[in-house]
Amino acid sequence: MAETALPLIDTHCHIDLPVFDADRAAVLSAARAVGVETLVVPAIDLDGWSRVLAQRAAASGERPACRAALGLHPLYLPPPEEAESALTTLRALVAAERPVAIGEIGLDFHRADADRDHQLALFEAQLAIAREARLPVLLHVRKAHEEVLAALARAGVEGGIAHAFGGSEQQAGRYLERGFRLGFGGMLTFTRSTRLRRLARALPRDALVLETDAPDMTVASHRGERNSPAYLDQVLAALAEVRDESAEALAAHTTTNAREVLAL
Repeated sequence: MAETALPLIDTHCHIDLPVFDADRAAVLSAARAVGVETLVVPAIDLDGWSRVLAQRAAASGERPACRAALGLHPLYLPPPEEAESALTTLRALVAAERPVAIGEIGLDFHRADADRDHQLALFEAQLAIAREARLPVLLHVRKAHEEVLAALARAGVEGGIAHAFGGSEQQAGRYLERGFRLGFGGMLTFTRSTRLRRLARALPRDALVLETDAPDMTVASHRGERNSPAYLDQVLAALAEVRDESAEALAAHTTTNAREVLAL
C-alpha cells in the first residue's frame, strides 16, 4: 500500500522472541519500509525482561525504535513460592530502566484449569507497581473482562492498552472511561471476524490503536505463517475498510492515540 501520511506505531510486538533471531534486522527493515516508526515490545516472563531491554538498547537511535514494557503474562507466571521474588525484581527493574509500560499483564480464564487466584494475585500486584511508577499497563484479557475491569477499579490504575481487544462494545466503553485505548491487529483483516469488525467500526477514533502481536495472530494474507510488524499496514488498511475512512486519517489518529496513552 502507499506510504501513509504519518508513521505507524505497533503497540504490541514480541520482536525479542527467538523466532526472529535469524532475520530480525530484515524484519525491522521491512517494518520501517511500510512506515512503522516504533514497536512497543512487552515481556511475557522473567526470562524475557533482559531480552526486551537488550532489544531496546540494540535499536537505540534506529527506526523503528523499540520501546520496552516489563511484566508477567498470566499464562507464564512464576509458581506461588517464587512470586514475591519476581515482583521484587520487577519493581527494581521498573525503577532502574523506566519502561514505557507495565505489561504484558492481565487475566486469562480461557482454560478450565486456569489458576484464577494466582493470576489475580499477580495481576493486582503488578497493577500496584504500575500505579506506584505512574505507568500505563498493557493488558492481556481472555474470558475475563469483567474481572479485569473490577481489578482496575480497585487498583486505581488509569490508562493503558487492552491488547487484542475482543470484548463487547459496552465493555469497551468502560475501558475508555478508565483512559484505555483498544488494540486491533491481524484478526481484523479476516472477513469472517464480523463481530470484531463491527466493533472497530462503532468505536470512536480516539479509542483505536494498531498492533500486530507478532509473531502470533497474523494477517489474512499470511495465514499460517509467522506474523511480522511489517504487516501493520495491512491492519491499517482493514481498519480503513471497515470504518470507510482514509488510511491516512486513521494512521494519524492511531499514532496520536498511541503516543498519548504511552507518553511516547
